[in-house]
Parts: sequence; structure tokens; C-alpha cells
Amino acid sequence: MAERKKILLRLDPAVHDALARWAGEELRSTNAQIEFLLRRALDESGRMPRGAGAIPRRGRPSSRRSTTSEEDPAEDEPE
Repeated sequence: MAERKKILLRLDPAVHDALARWAGEELRSTNAQIEFLLRRALDESGRMPRGAGAIPRRGRPSSRRSTTSEEDPAEDEPE
């Protein structure tokens, strides 16, 4: 994966506070929220580059077991 670009972004403090609150509600960092919104705007305007990678998954891994078949995972639990 290519190294991620770093930029300095100057925002009105009220805009930053609103973004930070929104990010917190969606369990994202402010930085991840800004990238999410920029990607959505690019996609909706048809300007998303073909070579753009996916947003990297961060944080703790999911505690849910992955099932490879359509079996009910509850069937594996003891009664």
C-alpha cells in the first residue's frame, strides 16, 4: 500500500467542532470522518480516481466470529 499523504488543513473552529462531534457519533476519528466525507463527495460527483484504494480499517479487530458457510453460528454454542 502506498504511503498516505499528510496535509495541513485550516478549519473554522466551529466547523472543526461540528466535524469532531459528527465523527464521534459515527465512532470515527475526525481525520477519518474528513476522509470519508471527501471520498463520498468525489464518488457522488463522479470524480473518484479509479486507482484510489479503500479506506484502511483501523482500531480493534471485530470480536464476532466469521462464518464461512450459511450455518447458524448459534448452533455451535453449548446448551
